[in-house]
Amino acid sequence: MQRIRLRYTKRGRLRFTSHRDFQRAFERALRRAEVPMAYSAGFTPHPKVSYANAAPTGTGSEAEYLEIALTEARDPERLRLLLDESLPAGLDVVDAVEARTSGLADRLTASVWELRLEGVRAAEAEAAVAAFNAAPTVEVQRRTKNGVRTFDTRSAVAHLESLTTHGSPADRPTDRPCAILRLVVRHVTPAVRPDDVLSGLRAVADLAPPVPAAVTRLAQGLFDEETGAVTDPLAPDREAKAPEPQPAAASAAAKAPA
Repeated sequence: MQRIRLRYTKRGRLRFTSHRDFQRAFERALRRAEVPMAYSAGFTPHPKVSYANAAPTGTGSEAEYLEIALTEARDPERLRLLLDESLPAGLDVVDAVEARTSGLADRLTASVWELRLEGVRAAEAEAAVAAFNAAPTVEVQRRTKNGVRTFDTRSAVAHLESLTTHGSPADRPTDRPCAILRLVVRHVTPAVRPDDVLSGLRAVADLAPPVPAAVTRLAQGLFDEETGAVTDPLAPDREAKAPEPQPAAASAAAKAPA
């Protein structure tokens, strides 16, 4: 059995697809690309696909990860191209490596998010960011299936800054002001989402964008406490050497009884 780890994106209007919608689209892509999938046992076998920390519905992402198990070896890059061609534009498979280490989910400990706040001036955003960073705790409430829960968002945010826009079409698609926030959020329990941070900014600085923020995950991976960087979770698999094939004679000798 071979395991392949993939990085894919949710761009444009496809950011509004739910995780279940993506699962269905991806399983169709596996069939179209004729991928030799391994299946689970039981009365209703399912392809062995492991999804890791999917982004919430309505948010874009450049860094979603999953792992698939195959019954036959395939070239990761060739497999990536076949799957990318079989998925709709916006759900793009952008990286693939053979899994040579364990614990992909354990390496997803933080995310880098970008928030575009249409109708918010840069000075307002900078003041709100300063107030948030200066606060020892920023408590917000969120309704869950078990009722309303109160938790601290400040402790999960490793970095928060307001970026300067340059007035280009990419930075400001309209004539209205647009503030851009960049933040690094640790994956903690309970999970702190970008909308929770926006609730915290409203609580400490009364920052309330007139329209919903456009949220995009730029990266996720292992958080380096010393540098504050979020590292590529697939790097250990690229750096690990593939096991060298053992000669048939040596293999037979190793299995032979002493």
